[in-house]
Amino acid sequence: MINHIPLIRKLARREFDQRFRGSILGWFWALIAPLAMLTVFSLVFGVIFEARWQRPGTNVESEYGFPLLLFSGLIMFNFFGDQFNRAPSLVLENVSYVKKVVFPLDIIPIVSMLTALATAAISFVAFFAIYIFFHGLPPVTVLLLPLALLPLAMITMGISYFFASLGVFLRDLKHVTPPLSTAMLFMSSVFYDPASLPESYRWIISLNPLTPAVNYMRDVVFWGRVPNVLEYTAYLVFAAIVLMLGHLWFQRTQKAFADVI
Repeated sequence: MINHIPLIRKLARREFDQRFRGSILGWFWALIAPLAMLTVFSLVFGVIFEARWQRPGTNVESEYGFPLLLFSGLIMFNFFGDQFNRAPSLVLENVSYVKKVVFPLDIIPIVSMLTALATAAISFVAFFAIYIFFHGLPPVTVLLLPLALLPLAMITMGISYFFASLGVFLRDLKHVTPPLSTAMLFMSSVFYDPASLPESYRWIISLNPLTPAVNYMRDVVFWGRVPNVLEYTAYLVFAAIVLMLGHLWFQRTQKAFADVI
């Protein structure tokens, strides 16, 4: 895989450019879109519904406001959802590469994920600009943000390998992922703190791989807390297993792609 880094970088750059090619503002749309989302969330949740978010473990209302906390969680979900929904079509969108015997097909999901990661990075730039403007510099634990993202990126990559392969054989899979990702959105901690739920339902939310990532991100960005080492290690090991199994599945099945396509 290391030998293909220049190729991966080139393809990722080309795919990112193609995503915004033909538009007047180009990649600035990746910055404008999250800002527009934050404006809508502020109006709907902050003004109309008057939603509030409490600081963890207290009954004190958070000084950050519901829209900003929600927006941070949605950045994490959009990163996952973008790749999750595209995965079943990744190989089918690159048929020309399948026909090439020497082309490393297993880099296709990596290229797609790097594009989603670049879009998420631009969203985080907008997020932190607003954060700093209203609340000043975040706590020093924000430096751990890449570690909060790492397990989710690994899980996303593993699922991408699974679905990219299955999408070749099960063409209906691309119609299943959008409602499934929406269900994962609402059954995660993006819109609410899991601690606010009845204890009998929290285990359902905890099964969602998005929930730990969103919680860790808010811990390091908002609350200045370092994630629990044991919980984080277990989450990281689980992510590594998903990635390993997904990649192994893709490698075992890719030989049949050309025959099916």
